[in-house]
Amino acid sequence: MMSECIELKKEGLLPIQNGNPMLVSYNIEFAEVTGGTFWKAYTPEQVAGTEDFTIPSKGTSFNEMFADLMQSYPPINLYDEKLRNLARELGPVWVRVSGTWATKTYYDFDGTTDGKVPEGYLNVLTKEQWLGVLDFVKAIHAKLLISVSNCPGLHKAEEPFPTREAEKLFSLSKEYGVPINAAEFTNEPNMIDSSGFPEGYTPEDYHRDQDIFFRWVRANYPECLCVGPCTTDSGEIRSGKSDDEGSPGDVERVMGTLCSTDDLMSGTKEPLDVYSYHYYNGVSERLAKVIASAHWPASEALSEAYLDGAVGFAKDSAKLRDKYCPDGEMWVTESGDAAGGGDTWASTYMDVFRTLNELGGFSKITGGVVFHNTLCSSDYGLLEHGTFNPRPNYFAFLIWNQLMGTVVYDAKEEIREGAHVFVHSRRDGKKGIAYLILNNSLTESTSAVLPKEAERYTLAGEDGNLRATVMTLNGKPLALGPDNELPEIIPEYCPAGPITFAPATCTFVIL
Repeated sequence: MMSECIELKKEGLLPIQNGNPMLVSYNIEFAEVTGGTFWKAYTPEQVAGTEDFTIPSKGTSFNEMFADLMQSYPPINLYDEKLRNLARELGPVWVRVSGTWATKTYYDFDGTTDGKVPEGYLNVLTKEQWLGVLDFVKAIHAKLLISVSNCPGLHKAEEPFPTREAEKLFSLSKEYGVPINAAEFTNEPNMIDSSGFPEGYTPEDYHRDQDIFFRWVRANYPECLCVGPCTTDSGEIRSGKSDDEGSPGDVERVMGTLCSTDDLMSGTKEPLDVYSYHYYNGVSERLAKVIASAHWPASEALSEAYLDGAVGFAKDSAKLRDKYCPDGEMWVTESGDAAGGGDTWASTYMDVFRTLNELGGFSKITGGVVFHNTLCSSDYGLLEHGTFNPRPNYFAFLIWNQLMGTVVYDAKEEIREGAHVFVHSRRDGKKGIAYLILNNSLTESTSAVLPKEAERYTLAGEDGNLRATVMTLNGKPLALGPDNELPEIIPEYCPAGPITFAPATCTFVIL
């Protein structure tokens, strides 16, 4: 392959649209708030790629392997100052507190259960735990998105959805002074057999119940946005692998009956304020044994097919947004490298390419918000669970939010290996342009000519290692200081003239 050459302009670019200033947002899993089971962490050797991930269980079904894939975690301490400070530094964001556990949670705000989970639910949320969420959201100046319980403990499939549990959550939040700003009815309802719904639940039941919930929200909490349908379906069949190997029935074999977005939305009457969906680039090594067709090997993590996944899914989803929420924003309310807690490289520099490529590609398609899954849970968390030490993706988000503004321009560059080019206004409001150039080639540099002097911010894996858990900025490691202070984000100043972008680097150029 010959090296690529791109053109950088200081003016005259055509604006495509205005984006959402809170584009970069994230999830806090409900299981983190209440405590519960979540994905077991990989070993350092598995993260480094020197040890294969294996499952001791000899079973082949998900249920048989479940015990070896998960572990129990205590509730997260949302009052931790290190966690709060790092979250606050990302700037104003949306925080989504949801997940499959949210669908099966009882809100024990008066302490009547004494910690015992009522029949038909999976776990219990206490008043103190929910106030911890509200205090966290307030402390970091965020907005709050939630989903509500809809499980056998609340009602039977043939019974209309009762709003009594939702009222507990909404009223306490409002009384506390941190109202719920947006709500999805349930998490991933297209996985109708495994989302925690009442037994025998159908798409027709979903039509009825989402309408009940959204009518109730609008009547009682009119400032809350109604967001949905929160599915993992784009309306198009998109393979998890570039060679289309494997059976498309793998997911249904593990997760049970799946519904399409059309199945869930075509019979609803209450309109959406925001269209939402979930996207992961396939499944992680944890699930590769049972959903082989949806797993990507690490060798393809910088490939064109892999990087196009999230962008192609967004294009397909925009058609459904136009159908069910015309003129509304589109939100990716869960996004990550792989379902099942992330791949072994999710916590390394290698995943920064996917992250930044999705932000850049999504912004060209639509205005909206991308919620990274998660803030500090499992291997795809922005922060390491327990220590809250920032991972490479945290710094990628931090730098994006400092440099990339909301006006999106046409770069006039075809996306290709070595030249994924995205252009925005400057985040500081000054006149000029902010470029992001992803050179995903492993062997060739990309060249350009600077039309004027510029600021350069180049990201790479420490010691040139793609699977490094430490990312460098212009050659200096990005890591916390001795008192947990963030490193300075300092550019390299470049004169007008030739500039090169080394293989496997991500570079912001501010003109």
